[in-house]
Amino acid sequence: MSREEFIENLKNLYEKHKPAIKECVETVVFVVVMVIIIRFFIGEIRWIPSGSMHPTLLEGDRIFVERFSRFYKSPERGEIWVFYPPFENLQKTPVKTFARLTGFFCKDIAYIKRVIGMPGDKFELKADKDGKYTVYINDKPLNEPYIQSVYDYPPCTEKMVCGPITIPEKHYMMMGDNRGNSQDGRYWGLLSRDRFIGKAVFLFWPFTRVKTLNQKSEIK
Repeated sequence: MSREEFIENLKNLYEKHKPAIKECVETVVFVVVMVIIIRFFIGEIRWIPSGSMHPTLLEGDRIFVERFSRFYKSPERGEIWVFYPPFENLQKTPVKTFARLTGFFCKDIAYIKRVIGMPGDKFELKADKDGKYTVYINDKPLNEPYIQSVYDYPPCTEKMVCGPITIPEKHYMMMGDNRGNSQDGRYWGLLSRDRFIGKAVFLFWPFTRVKTLNQKSEIK
């Protein structure tokens, strides 16, 4: 078969299956657009890879993360949010942006922690003589019934953010519930609001642990 005959056969094959090909392409485009709309404006499903949020969230838990509230309200103290940590370099190339929007082959690191310090707050972490640690917000202790242990904390060092520090506008202090095993704001600093992805609202798997994730923190 000559090159001309091969090309002609391809053209004939394309014309024969053109309606089916067009339908497939339109379906793929529609699915991709819907995935982007759902993930960007509504929500997504995430799984928990580490023990940094014990006992609230365990390894392997599946949660629903809603993304629409970030457009009209600020994160509140005690809420659990998924975000890109400050050290994660978010490349703005079309491929990387597409991956983040759709979730396809996205390798950007995302963390899940709890909002502890709000813009304008004076944040400080203190230990008493018995080794019990307490978070202070504006010089008042924060009631945190959700944490793993009030004693299992790594000692604060000069390289850690333990305060006292006043949190600037549009920044937040994020901490894991398992304070003895959580790479959080104590190590990498404050989180800018534009790094938030969405709020964790519901744990749906495993079925034995189904629950809402709406517990708030109160200052005593």
